[in-house]
Amino acid sequence: MKSITSDLAKRIGRDKKATETLLQALGQALRRHCGELDTVAIPSFGNFVAVKHREQIVVDHASGSRLLLPPEVELTFCPGGKLRKLANRNLED
Repeated sequence: MKSITSDLAKRIGRDKKATETLLQALGQALRRHCGELDTVAIPSFGNFVAVKHREQIVVDHASGSRLLLPPEVELTFCPGGKLRKLANRNLED
């Protein structure tokens, strides 16, 4: 199985270590901005949208005890038009 890092490094003309650094920086930026409930848009690729779910109380049916689930941030991805076209073209091949 080929690593996405190796493939991306080849495509952008950088070594694997530099590409790993770029991907880590992207991940950190996504965590920071989405943690602040910002939408992160990457042109021609898509949008990362953060949705905060409130805390909730659930009941454990086995024991009958009530549990408090903390709030959480869910990250969703909405692909851009070019990415959808590319994916559809690859599915048709």
